[in-house]
Amino acid sequence: MYTFSSKLKTVAFALMIIGFLGVAYGFFTAPSSVEDVQLIMKDSHEAHGEVAETHVNETHDVTETSHEVDSHEADSHSGDEHAEHILHLLQNKPWSALYVALFFFFMISLGTLAFYAIQHAAQAGWSVVLFRVMEAITSYLPVGAILLFVFFVLSSLHLNHLFTWMDPEVVAHDELIANKSGYLNVPFFLIRAAIYMVGWIWYQRHSRKLTLAQDNATDLSNYTKLFKRSAAFLVFFLVTESMMSWDWIMSLDPHWFSTLFGWYVFASMIVSAITTIALVSIYLKGKGYLEFVNDSHLHDLAKFMFGFSVFWTYLWFSQFMLIWYADIPEEVTYFVTRFNDYRLPFLGMLVLNFVFPLLVLMNSDYKRVNWFIVATGIVILIGHYVDIFVMIMPATVGDQWFFGISEISSALLILGIFIYVVFTALSKAPLLAKGNPFIKESEHFHY
Repeated sequence: MYTFSSKLKTVAFALMIIGFLGVAYGFFTAPSSVEDVQLIMKDSHEAHGEVAETHVNETHDVTETSHEVDSHEADSHSGDEHAEHILHLLQNKPWSALYVALFFFFMISLGTLAFYAIQHAAQAGWSVVLFRVMEAITSYLPVGAILLFVFFVLSSLHLNHLFTWMDPEVVAHDELIANKSGYLNVPFFLIRAAIYMVGWIWYQRHSRKLTLAQDNATDLSNYTKLFKRSAAFLVFFLVTESMMSWDWIMSLDPHWFSTLFGWYVFASMIVSAITTIALVSIYLKGKGYLEFVNDSHLHDLAKFMFGFSVFWTYLWFSQFMLIWYADIPEEVTYFVTRFNDYRLPFLGMLVLNFVFPLLVLMNSDYKRVNWFIVATGIVILIGHYVDIFVMIMPATVGDQWFFGISEISSALLILGIFIYVVFTALSKAPLLAKGNPFIKESEHFHY
C-alpha cells in the first residue's frame, strides 16, 4: 500500500494556498471601470505620447496640430467604446487564466480515463501493472468536473465575458451567432455539460469498483463486465469528447469552426495523460513502490508519448495548412489573430510539443532512462498547457495577454488540488490489480 507522505501533502497544500492568494490578487487588481482602463492606457502610453508630441511640433504647423486635436474630439465616442472593450478583456484575464488551468488538469484526467478504457477494451496485457496509477489520476475527474461546472454556471450568470454568445445583447446584434442560438444557449449548454460529466464520472467510478472487486473474486465476471462496458464507454467518449471541445473551447470563437478541432483537442489530451502516467509512475518507483513496473513499461509509455506527439503535430499542421491554403476570410481569422498577437507561444509550442520530444525520444535507449522521460514529460506538459492557453486566450483577452500572477497562480492552485486528490486515491487501494487475468504477463513484460 502506498502512503501519502506528509512532505508531499505539505507541498500540495502550499501550492493550493499560494495559488489561491495569487488568483484572488488577480481578480482584486482587475480594473472595475472604464476610467480605470483609461488611466492604465494613459500611464502605459505617456512616455510614447511625449515623444510623439515632440515629433509633431517639429514637423507640423499649428493649423495641422489643431486639426488633429479636433479629430481626437470627434473620435472621443469611439475611444470610450474602445476603452470599454479593453475593460472587458482585462476583466476576463483572471477568469481566462483560471479556465486554462481548470480545463488542462481536467483534460489530463479525462485523457487518462480514455487510455485506461482502451487498455480494457483491447484486453492489453502490458499495462495491467499501471492500472492503479491510471485509476488514481482519473480520481480527479469528479473534482475537476464540479469545478468546471461551477465555472460554467458563473459564466452563464454574466460574471465574465468569456462566452460572448451568452450575452443577449451580442446575440441580438450578431446574425451569425443568432442563427446558432438553437445549439448555443445557456440551458442546453449546461445540460450537455452535465450529460458529458455524468457519463465520464459514472465509468470512472464503475471501472474502479469492478477492478477492486476483481482482486478478491474467484471468477472473471467483473473483468468481463468491464471489458464490455469499456468498449461501450469508448463510443460514448468519442462522441462527447468532440462535442465537449466544440462547447467548451471552440464556442469561445463562435464565428469560427474546424472539423478537425475535436481530434486536435483529443491529441493534446491523450499525450498529456500518458505523460502524466509516466511521471507519476517514475515518482512512485523512486520512492520504492511499483517494483513490478520495469524499464519496458516505461519504454512503452515513452513510445506513446513520442507517437502521440507526432500525431498532435500532424493534426496541428493539417488544420493550419488546409485553412491557410483555402484562405477563406471567416476561417483564417483564427490563425491571423494567433500569428499577430500570440506568435511566440503559438509557434513556440511546436518546439515544445514536437521538436523536443522528437529529438529526445527518437532513440529507443533514451526511452528507458528515467530522467530523460521526466525531462521530456515536463516539457511536453508545459507545451500542451501553452497549447490550451493559445486556444482560449485570443478569444477571451485578445491582445491584452501576458504570463503574469493570474496565469501562474491558477496553474499552481489546480496543480495542488490535482496532486492531493491523485495521491490520496493512490493510498486507498493496493498498487497492483492482482485479480486481472493478464497480471503475470504484465509483471514479466519485456520489450
